[in-house]
Amino acid sequence: MADLMPLAEQERSDLLGLAESLTPEQWAAPSLCEDWSVRDVVTHVVSYDELSVPQTVTTFVRGGLRPATVNEVALRRYAGLEPADVVRLVAACRRPRGLPSAMGGGIALTDGTIHHQDVRRALGMPRVIPRERLVPVLDFSLRAPTLPSRSNVTGLRLVAEDIGWTAGHGPEVAGPGEALLMAAAGRAVALDELRGEGLAILRRRVGGTAAG
Repeated sequence: MADLMPLAEQERSDLLGLAESLTPEQWAAPSLCEDWSVRDVVTHVVSYDELSVPQTVTTFVRGGLRPATVNEVALRRYAGLEPADVVRLVAACRRPRGLPSAMGGGIALTDGTIHHQDVRRALGMPRVIPRERLVPVLDFSLRAPTLPSRSNVTGLRLVAEDIGWTAGHGPEVAGPGEALLMAAAGRAVALDELRGEGLAILRRRVGGTAAG
């Protein structure tokens, strides 16, 4: 398995830079994740890092092994944090630990990149994700068990025209790699940036606002 930890650290460093720049109004603004503010999403990215193995198991049990509910349970630990506290937390967790560090850092890199975009897209603050990060994130997202990406794009051929990446077989869905990543992960807002004969299929599979 590829060592993605250096890329995960870079992604978290970029998220930290964004977090340090946010205004109080931006922290409180809604993200692309249903019922989650920008503060919630940034906190979620590092909400598993400080959990021991027993604490992680307990969190999953309390969440009924349902990813969205488990994430809510993990997030409750940090409900009282102010934005400045969240910034310090992200800084302390720049190198992923615990569950996010698993699979060579792939969990931290992929989850962190998608949620970074959940914040940036909601706030109208676009960025260009470096190709050396975006390619492994796209690859990892299609096999991540807690993401809907694999089921959303089954039977489709994805073509990221800006980074020379393709995956799958079937009717084509083409466009920017970041938009493909976000649409496959259930972010309907990215669908309008894509095209191809397979887009109607993907559009039917992707719901509204994404869960955390």
